[in-house]
Amino acid sequence: MTTMTVRRVCLSAAVLAALTSVAACGGGDDTGSGAGGAVRADPIAALRSVQKKTSGASSARIEGTTVMGTTMSMKQTGAMDWSDGMTGTMEITYTGGTMGDALKQSGGDGTMQARYFKDGYVANMGEAFARQAGGKHWIRYSYDDLARLAGASGEVMKDQLQSSTPGQGVQALLASGDVKKVGQEDVRGVATTHYSGTVDVAELSTKNSAVDADRLAELKKQLSDAGITTEKVDIWVDKDELLVKKTEHGRMKTGELNSTVFYSDYGTDVTVEEPPASDTVDFQKLLEQQQGSAAGAS
Repeated sequence: MTTMTVRRVCLSAAVLAALTSVAACGGGDDTGSGAGGAVRADPIAALRSVQKKTSGASSARIEGTTVMGTTMSMKQTGAMDWSDGMTGTMEITYTGGTMGDALKQSGGDGTMQARYFKDGYVANMGEAFARQAGGKHWIRYSYDDLARLAGASGEVMKDQLQSSTPGQGVQALLASGDVKKVGQEDVRGVATTHYSGTVDVAELSTKNSAVDADRLAELKKQLSDAGITTEKVDIWVDKDELLVKKTEHGRMKTGELNSTVFYSDYGTDVTVEEPPASDTVDFQKLLEQQQGSAAGAS
């Protein structure tokens, strides 16, 4: 296994972890007072209800695009179930950035499939990777291993990966403290209510009481670590108080952050299969092999 390959594998782990942006935007569920019932005139109460209803819907089809500065741009589509941990399958196409360039330069076509399970996920790295990995196409990433590699923020990341729901995508909008109801709009033929707000990271701890203190601190650290000082968040909600669309816009250390995600077919059946063990290599073993090769060369 070459150093370049392992670096690319590590980057893939980080990018695939970021895919939980289709489900979560920091923190866990906040279903306190104001949740339930019809959409209300008070935007905070309405969004709490949206968060509860969407999180309780158990599954959905997901389609979106994401740009994270110069690191990557990608499209993703699939279906996720969050009734008992997050499980499902996402088809990913890297359309630009250093991640997409690395895949194409190594012989890949920029496409990848990720399958999520309760304890980790697997990623199909394609034929170019298999030629360097004894014919194995899939890498398995344990959430425990990723948490250890992430250091102090590892447990937070592990929790997000294991317990994310689209309802948590409302979290940043609740945290903004200045949520506005924009009006009624159609999204792909669905009648929706549009809400908007801007998250100012510096003001999060003093401006907002709609999100509990621990989750607020978690969200603030997540945004600050990414170099995001402000982030505009918009969501569109249907008559059943289910999330239909979410967008996020801001600036990161590496450039623009732009994300658009569509949700549909709530309650859809989601099945996900483990790839054959004979076609799968463990991420931790790849790292150990690389460390062993480096020690032998020194």
